[in-house]
Amino acid sequence: MWKYIPFVFKNLLRNRRRTTLTALSMAVSVLLLGILLSVYATFYARESYEAQPLRLVTRHRVSFLVPLPQYYGDRIRQVEGVGQVCIFHWFGGTYIDRRPEHMLPLMAVEPEKVFRVRTESILPPDQLEAFQRDRQGLALGKAVARRLKLQLGDRIIIQGDIYPVDLELVVRAIYEGPDDLEAYFHWEYLQQSLSASHRGEVSTFSVRLDSAEDASRVSRTIDDMFRNAPQPTRTETEKAFLLSFISMIGNIKLFLLSIATALVFTILLVNANSVAMSVRERMREVAVMKTLGFSSMAVLAMMVSESLVVSLAGGILGVGLCYLATLSLANQVVMYFQGFALPLWGVPVCLTAAVSIGVLSSLPPAAIAVRMTITEALRHGE
Repeated sequence: MWKYIPFVFKNLLRNRRRTTLTALSMAVSVLLLGILLSVYATFYARESYEAQPLRLVTRHRVSFLVPLPQYYGDRIRQVEGVGQVCIFHWFGGTYIDRRPEHMLPLMAVEPEKVFRVRTESILPPDQLEAFQRDRQGLALGKAVARRLKLQLGDRIIIQGDIYPVDLELVVRAIYEGPDDLEAYFHWEYLQQSLSASHRGEVSTFSVRLDSAEDASRVSRTIDDMFRNAPQPTRTETEKAFLLSFISMIGNIKLFLLSIATALVFTILLVNANSVAMSVRERMREVAVMKTLGFSSMAVLAMMVSESLVVSLAGGILGVGLCYLATLSLANQVVMYFQGFALPLWGVPVCLTAAVSIGVLSSLPPAAIAVRMTITEALRHGE
C-alpha cells in the first residue's frame, strides 16, 4: 500500500489552488473550533487550586447585588468548622475611564483577614504590613498591576459609580497567585466615606473552612441560620459562585456546542464539495487506472488519503494558529478570566475533527467513482 503514497501527493499538486484553499478553509475552521474549546475550558474545565475547595461564599439568596448586614459575619464565625470569615464588598468605580483595559475589580475587604482567607496569594511581609497600616492602602493582583502599569507607591483616584464617593488610594502591595485579578482596599475606609444609610452593607462573606469535607454541612448550617431572617442567605463553594456569573448569560454549554456543531457541519459540506469536484474531473483517470489493474479498494484508498492529508495539514495549521490566537487574546481577557488558552485535550479533539471531516467528506464521492464500470467512468469523464 505504501507504493501508492507518491500518487497521492502528485494528485494533490495537480490543482494546487484548490488544495491550498481547502487546507486553509480547514485551518480556519479548526482555529474557530479551538477558540470555542478554549472558552469552554476557561469557564468550566479550570482546575481548582489547593485553597479553593476550602472556601465558601455567602451572599443574599436573591442576588449578590442585594447586600447583607455586616453583623452576619460574626454569626458565621461561630459555626463549627469555620476557620476565618472576611468581608468582600464590591465597589467597582472608574479608574481613568470606562474602557475595558482600564477596568479595576475593586473590593472592600478587612485588610487583616483577607490574606488569611486567600492563603494562595503571596506577597512580601513588608508590603502586607504597609497595606494593613495605611488606611488608604491598596493591594493589587500582579496581573492587574501589569495591565494598568501600576507600581508600589502610585497614588490613584477611583470615581464611585455605585456609591457617590471618590476614593484616593495608594498602591502598598502587589500579590501573586493563581487568581491575581482583583484589587483590595480597606473596608473601614469605605465605611467612613459613605453616608450613614449605606454603612454596614456587605456584598459577600468569604468563609475559609478548617476542612473541605465540612463544606456541605457548613453551607447548610449558615443558610438555615438565616432562613427566616429579613435577608436570607445562599452559601456555596467559591467555584460555584464564580460559575453563577456565567449562568446569568444563559446556557453557555449549549451555545458553544451549537456553534461547534454548525461549524463542523459547514466545513464538512465545503470539503465534500471540493472532493466531489476533484473526483468528477478524474473519472477518465479512474477508468484508466482500473484498466491498468488497480483494484477498486486501491483507487478508493488513494482518493480518501488525498482528502485525509489535506484535512490533517489544515488541522495542524489550525491548531498552531489557535495557539497563537489564544496567546494573543489572553492579554485581553485576563481582566476577566485567568488561564485563557487552548487546553491540551483540545489538540487531539481538533485534529480528530479534522481527520473525521476529511474521511467522511471523501468517502461518498470516492465510493461512487470506484463502483462505476470502466465504460461508465469513461462516459462521465467526457
